[in-house]
Amino acid sequence: MEMSLPRYKTSKTCFKVLSLGAIKRAISSCLLSLIFMLSFSVTATSLEQAKRLHDRITGVPPSIQTLVEMSTLIDQGKVTEAAFLAMQSPEFYSSTLKVFANPWTNKEQDVFSPLNDYSATIIGVIRDDLDFREILQADITYVGKDSLNLPNYSTNNNDHYQALEDNFINLADGLVQVSQSSLNGLPTDATAGVLTTRAAAKAFFYLGTNRAMLRFTLMNHLCTDLEPLKDNTLPPDRIRQDVSRSPGGDSRLFINNCSGCHTGMDPLAQAFAYYDYQFDRDNDPQGIDGAISYNKSAEIDAVTGTRVKAKYHNNATSFPFGFVTKNDDWQNYWRQGINQKLGWDNALEGKGSGMKSLGKELANSQAFAQCQVKKVFKAVCLRDAESSADLTQIATTTTSFKQSTYQLKQVFAEVGAYCMGE
Repeated sequence: MEMSLPRYKTSKTCFKVLSLGAIKRAISSCLLSLIFMLSFSVTATSLEQAKRLHDRITGVPPSIQTLVEMSTLIDQGKVTEAAFLAMQSPEFYSSTLKVFANPWTNKEQDVFSPLNDYSATIIGVIRDDLDFREILQADITYVGKDSLNLPNYSTNNNDHYQALEDNFINLADGLVQVSQSSLNGLPTDATAGVLTTRAAAKAFFYLGTNRAMLRFTLMNHLCTDLEPLKDNTLPPDRIRQDVSRSPGGDSRLFINNCSGCHTGMDPLAQAFAYYDYQFDRDNDPQGIDGAISYNKSAEIDAVTGTRVKAKYHNNATSFPFGFVTKNDDWQNYWRQGINQKLGWDNALEGKGSGMKSLGKELANSQAFAQCQVKKVFKAVCLRDAESSADLTQIATTTTSFKQSTYQLKQVFAEVGAYCMGE
């Protein structure tokens, strides 16, 4: 009986790889795949699905052995197991997860930005099956192993991670977890996972008023920008002095536009009041060699007279009667009104002090869990969720994600199984 063979675009698929070693593996994989399918009677459907599943999860074709094992698992109805098998490939970490995490580390949301302590920590947390909520609150950072002889981690540059990338280090094996406080000198209770990494500080504490840290955290980890969260019904009592109450001489602009964002944003951004990104503005205006800065309990800012960084008192004359930030106490006003839709955890108080407790508040929301699933869906299915079936899958996988202690590989497996047949 003549066997129906799957269609392979070898000129494109087999050579779309990132390194010389990967090229060799791809050539071997493609040749062996052709030999295998000429010699054995295995259904083309399961082979096609196995290859597609592996390609989307890892970005490279599977080896002949992996292809056979995955297709067998698929024939047995064990599709998620086949996806987990694909995730054993080093390219899942060095390629897929790097591209997955990199946009969160910079304002431009650049996929091709260099590996850094933010993205490396995301990769490590996923590899080690840690509770993904820890990325916004734990005292952890991932660095390269000592045996790799890399430049030491520095609070003032990205050389350590650039070397990891330049030397094509296998991130599946080359990363190790360390306490973040041992690297950057922050007190343990002042660490907040990726939010207090050097990369995050450089991107979101650079100049400004620290509101960018909240905005991009919402975008990256709750999948929403500030505009959809505007709520003019909330009290404006925590809006800072730098927000004019009559921009351009028209108070209606403040009432109808500005206040809708600031009523919820400013009480939350107060959690960052003791943080800044410190650099030489005269000789290094882009902050290439800067470092995260934090006012500990005995450190008083000369401008504010408290631990609060000077930037929180910028443009204080715009509205002198506005809120004056005196500490890092935050409160979630969005627990009331239309933004209850974000699904806040009723077991938490909705207020606290500092970034760690705010990270916990955000990470325990329904929006956080659902956001991770949406991002994986786009990464694996190569599109946003569109149909009712897609949305049902998002909801189902979100529930599964929470039940599996927020292990993100489970999400990759379930979403990969869903999109495998496309």
